[in-house]
Amino acid sequence: MSVALGLTRPLMVRTALVDDPGDLISRLPRTTPHAWIRRGEGLVAWGEAARVTVPPGPGRFGWARDWLAATFGEAHVDDDVGAPGSGPVAFGSFTFDQDAHGSVLVVPQVVLARREGRAWLTTIGEERLDLVRAPRDLGRIRYGDGSLTAPEWEHAVARAVEQIRSGRLEKVVLARDLTATAEREIDVRVLLSRLALRYPECYTFSCAGLVGATPELLVRHTGETIESLVLAGTTARGTDPADDARRGTALFTSEKDRHEHACAVESVREALTPLCSELKVPREPELLVLPNVQHLASPVTGRLAAGSSVLDVVAAMHPTAAVGGTPTPTALEVIRELEGMDRAGYAGPVGWIDARGDGEWGIALRCAQIEGARARLFAGCGIMGDSVPAAELAEAQAKLRVMQYALEG
Repeated sequence: MSVALGLTRPLMVRTALVDDPGDLISRLPRTTPHAWIRRGEGLVAWGEAARVTVPPGPGRFGWARDWLAATFGEAHVDDDVGAPGSGPVAFGSFTFDQDAHGSVLVVPQVVLARREGRAWLTTIGEERLDLVRAPRDLGRIRYGDGSLTAPEWEHAVARAVEQIRSGRLEKVVLARDLTATAEREIDVRVLLSRLALRYPECYTFSCAGLVGATPELLVRHTGETIESLVLAGTTARGTDPADDARRGTALFTSEKDRHEHACAVESVREALTPLCSELKVPREPELLVLPNVQHLASPVTGRLAAGSSVLDVVAAMHPTAAVGGTPTPTALEVIRELEGMDRAGYAGPVGWIDARGDGEWGIALRCAQIEGARARLFAGCGIMGDSVPAAELAEAQAKLRVMQYALEG
């Protein structure tokens, strides 16, 4: 008996090279689609060979690593590829709050992947290639308030500013949610296709009903090498090229946004330094320009001690100042006091891990939790001492438009 899976026999895993499959998302069947796509490369998957709900608490990432080690360690693997993402793979979504329920790991039955000019197919058990039916239109979308109305959320921002000015903390990230109801059951493949096409520089993801396109790479782990992309500081795109350039310059020279970004970078530096023998952090951020917003961005690279899993890095980094605040423990207290909602998987780690411990994990931003015909959309803003509630509301609305576009087309 497999302790990890509760099955009578271990997983039988087969990975083999295949011809280029073209658009990966178009290969997904309707049921239980999982995805991690950027610039047309990545992984899509379906079916469930194993699934587990990760117990909440401070040791949840360690528990997840142990469960995966037992699950993958018992598997019989025939892998002709030997690349990151080949062999058995698990997709995961962790809640933002370590004490919240809802973190999950899924080992799909089928994974179709493409990376650096090679494509491969992984199957567990009998080969399963589900019938692919055309995606269904969602019909008309109706929106409603989430946990707080817009004026209530502005009031929460104002209260956060007061606490920052009083010296309780430097920064806090406050999130908003919005509800959406479609005429018909939401076909996740429709959302994935629209997001991947519109936001190719982002990581389009789907795991256990959490769907989005995040610009923020929490960590990529390949062998002993790790990469992370820190984002903090945002402005909307301009109405024309000149306005766009002005906005970008204003963001890059903004004392408020540069300080917010520096807080986020420092939190990543502090998290990674104990794990790395080598760590490179840029002195200045760069501008990351997306279709809807511009961000201050800092790419960070490092070299890990041998034997470390990508989940070890995720555990050390989450939550970063970019999605929590500074100092983090105080910011988490303020979030619980003012947001008035459970973030669920929003701003939590989402991604994949293979049996070697390699993987890619992002922060679940610009996303929605899908259940039937209903969706719960999320967006958040970094609040500083000079933040203006109306401006923060406008920024949150700009970020919400990502998933509104995915729903409406």
